[in-house]
Amino acid sequence: MPELPEVEVVRRGLDRHVIGRTITAVRVHHPRAVRRHDAGPADLTARLLDTTITGTGRRGKYLWLTLGPDAALVVHLGMSGQMLLGPVPNENHLRIATLLDDGTTMSFVDQRTFGGWVIADMVTVDGTPVPVPVAHIARDPLDPLFDREAVVKVLRGKHSEIKRQLLDQTVVSGIGNIYADEALWRAKVNGARRASALSRPKLRELLDAAAAVMTDALGQGGTSFDALYVNVNGESGYFDRSLDAYGRAGEPCRRCGAVMRRDKFMNRSSFYCPRCQPRPRT
Repeated sequence: MPELPEVEVVRRGLDRHVIGRTITAVRVHHPRAVRRHDAGPADLTARLLDTTITGTGRRGKYLWLTLGPDAALVVHLGMSGQMLLGPVPNENHLRIATLLDDGTTMSFVDQRTFGGWVIADMVTVDGTPVPVPVAHIARDPLDPLFDREAVVKVLRGKHSEIKRQLLDQTVVSGIGNIYADEALWRAKVNGARRASALSRPKLRELLDAAAAVMTDALGQGGTSFDALYVNVNGESGYFDRSLDAYGRAGEPCRRCGAVMRRDKFMNRSSFYCPRCQPRPRT
């Protein structure tokens, strides 16, 4: 699933190309792509037609196009969603197509159909306008208003695994499985340790590591393990070449040389160094 850096790369691409453009045509090719829009495909189409895109936004893994001060088109990429400008390489996976007033096509492509579009009202949360479906999502480590100390306080009160808390989008958003493993490796913390057992300095270090690794990933266009994640121009990111933990089971730790391990965690995989990140004693 695309995580914060991948979604931010897409948002920045849209920000450069679609702000100020008016949507002149809309076609929903697959109803699952608008299943979150309760009023249905016809209503979404009618509300988008002749609407001008006035801005872009993102919180965690959600992005949106603002449609004036009171509404937004919220986009969730799901497992394989893509926002593409221009020709669509594989129209079998085309779910929604729009035409902008400069002749550009803006399409939503989604092979696995877990993502989708919904038009939502805007609300103000902690002084920031966000769409209603995003209002419960916490700020992420790259948000200028991210309150690290407040998150540390929350984590200190959690008695479950620290990785579980990093993946909880109501605690801190944008961190998925890949970047959680990378941040934990950088901070030398095993994801199975209880959040409440970590000191405040260590939690600060971990959150800073999450911000740093996602900033590094942004600089390389995100992480692409296959053709499903691309930017608005259909180009893959290449941060996967720089990963220190995720996907490296059986390979030497780049810090100490110990053989990296893989454990199952929350129906996912966790990758860690048994020497740098020892598992907690039970």
